[in-house]
Amino acid sequence: RENATLRCRLASTLWRTRAPPSAVTRRCLRATRSLSLADRSERAKEPSSTFDQVLLEFLVCPLSKKPLRYEASTNELINEELGTAYPIIDGIPNMIPQAARTTQQNKKQEETEQH
Repeated sequence: RENATLRCRLASTLWRTRAPPSAVTRRCLRATRSLSLADRSERAKEPSSTFDQVLLEFLVCPLSKKPLRYEASTNELINEELGTAYPIIDGIPNMIPQAARTTQQNKKQEETEQH
């Protein structure tokens, strides 16, 4: 129901502005439409503060523009290539590079390059 409300708001906003929907908007609408009823009922049971992994299809690292990996144990989005981890707070990814932490893997790489 929440997705349907969001979809309706987005559609009405786009209609009022007469702007053609962007590719991202179209993908978001398709993704929410394609969820099965079983997925929707399962999502309704989840607390709202959990990260919606469907967002991984759209989110990329703000520094490298590469895909991110969700790490449930630390509740972070990880960029393996750069060795950065973006925190997820109340289900919302904090994609500000200054808020990201350096992963252990990246620290080890830096140490070996210095020696």
